[in-house]
Formats: sequence, C-alpha cells, structure tokens
Amino acid sequence: MSKGYPLLIVTADAFSEEKPNHMRALGAELILIPSNGGGSTKALFTEMIEKARELSELPDTYGTDQMNNQDMLAGYNKLGEEIWQQTGGHISAFVHSVGSCGSLRGVATELRRCDPNISVIAVEPTESPVLSGGQPGSHSIEGMGAGFIVNHWDPDLATEIVTVSTAEAFAGALSLVKAEGIFAGPSSGANLVAALRVARQLPPDAAVVTLLPDSGFKYLSTPLYKQTG
Repeated sequence: MSKGYPLLIVTADAFSEEKPNHMRALGAELILIPSNGGGSTKALFTEMIEKARELSELPDTYGTDQMNNQDMLAGYNKLGEEIWQQTGGHISAFVHSVGSCGSLRGVATELRRCDPNISVIAVEPTESPVLSGGQPGSHSIEGMGAGFIVNHWDPDLATEIVTVSTAEAFAGALSLVKAEGIFAGPSSGANLVAALRVARQLPPDAAVVTLLPDSGFKYLSTPLYKQTG
C-alpha cells in the first residue's frame, strides 16, 4: 500500500478483532465473511477462498492465492536452513501446525534434505482432524485447521500427525506467558503442547524444534486472554 497499490483482503468475523483493525489501520479494505457465530470451519474457509477467487478476476487485480502460493515455500526453506545452522544439526524432531502448510512443508523439506532421519510431526485441531482421516469441525485455533486437505500438504513428509484441542492450545499459550514470559497466540500454544508430547517420548538428549508463529497482542479480545485476571 505504501507504493500506491490498493489492497483488498477477504477475512471473516470468526477471527480476532485485532487483525482486521490492524489491516484497516495500514490502509487495507476488508471484506468480512460472516461465520454465523461459529469458529473456523471448512465452510467458512471455502467461502473466503471462493470470494477471493472472484475478486481476483476483476480487471487490473492480482490475487495472491494464499493457500496455493508457491513462493512461501522458498522463504520457509530458508527458515529450515537457519534452524539447521543454529542447532548445529542437532534436531530429533520438527513439530508444527498445519494452516496453509507452507511453513511445515518448507521447513521440513529443508531439514529432511540435511538429515532424512528427522521426524516431522504435523499438528491439527482435535475438533477438525481431517489430516488424520477424521471429519471437519469447528475450532478456535486461528492460523491452523482449514477443515480440508490443503494443496501444500504432503502426507509422505509427516512421520506422525497429532491433534490438539482448542482448550489445550489456549492452556499452552497461557503457560508460555506464565513460565517463559512469551506472549503468544493459540497456534503457538498448540505447537508447544504437541512438541512437549513428542519430547516426552524421546531420550533426554533429543532436540525437538517448533515455531511460535503468532503474537498474543492479536488475541487480547478473544477468550484466550479475556479469561485471565
């Protein structure tokens, strides 16, 4: 937008208030898809994707196609390279949640290139375990669990798939604040919960890596931090 290009973003009212407010403050125009009081669901994601596709067909419009954008993989390949370097190659497992799957696939592909024996654990919501073969459902872990198999998902890349509930993800995020002073969001909490589960199954000298992809400042209006006092 600083270069003069108007930005139109399709999102939904199922997500935290801070996100659209931030985007508007930066000058974006938003289209909010109603969730009818629900959380993140397959139907909601499908409607957002279809609306974005329709808008991308307007004259002089470029659609970034978030769920299928190949450019993100190259960026996350670099993150995998950085993780490998900073750990000195001492990685037993990489644990990460699946949203568009760009970060999981990009990082895991690079780590596996360095060491094919690294375990890759994908994380999805208990309420919507589609990667595990279950049925899509509603959940409130923003940033993961689209409710369908996203195009970047590669089942051959994952050693294991674990599920984390919304309540567990919230508890994980709160534990990060209390124990480490790290103010993170629900998908970070889900990653932490899953990573700790994996770590408990490995020898004491194992190294488990995960990512904390969201800031708690984006979720002050949500039940995650409204429930604290």
